[in-house]
Amino acid sequence: MPKALFILTSHDTLGETGKPTGFYWEELAAPYWILADAGWQIELASIKGGKPPADPSSEEGDAMTDEVRRLLADEAAMNKLAHTQKVDDVDISGCDIVYLPGGHGTMWDLPKSQALGDLLARAWDKGAVIGAVCHGPAGLLSARLSSGDPLVHGRRVAGFTNSEEDAVGLSDAVPFLLEDQLKAQGGKHEKGPDWAPFALADGKLVTGQNPASSARVAELMLEAAGTTPAAD
Repeated sequence: MPKALFILTSHDTLGETGKPTGFYWEELAAPYWILADAGWQIELASIKGGKPPADPSSEEGDAMTDEVRRLLADEAAMNKLAHTQKVDDVDISGCDIVYLPGGHGTMWDLPKSQALGDLLARAWDKGAVIGAVCHGPAGLLSARLSSGDPLVHGRRVAGFTNSEEDAVGLSDAVPFLLEDQLKAQGGKHEKGPDWAPFALADGKLVTGQNPASSARVAELMLEAAGTTPAAD
């Protein structure tokens, strides 16, 4: 059975606002089920290990999708989520996909994690697919390849846009604007309309713009890994 590793944020505070944050449920749930239903084993890790924080706003209204409900109702999946591996301790030797779900929490701890950066560089060197969605591409900023170049340098990438950050009123709360930093590291940033699904693959690097892009990111990761989603 092929194996995928999902790496989540452990950061739970939205800067100086004092509001709670963390990972975004849809960005975990939709790819989780698309890969699991296609026969993949999913392993979960986080920066600190243990139970990662979820953004409470991703459990409200339209954010509570069928995929999120399915995940919350799945005892095995929720047990894995309550006991994630610490990113420092993860063995990626058998992983063909490494995926970074978003949520605003990622903006604080993923870019600063040397352990994550090293893991992503090792995964890339061994030919694994690397995927990220929404704020998840913040984690890509931590990775330097053996050439010394940033992982995103010269590659097509998407992520939460400056205009979307403005729209949610958090441009001054986050430590940086993701679109700007992807460009600063030499990424060829592309985007679609705000809030619309937009995802792309550049070889084995797959990225998406926002929560609505989560399912498409999962499909592109499977394609890049040489498999296909399960039929409906």
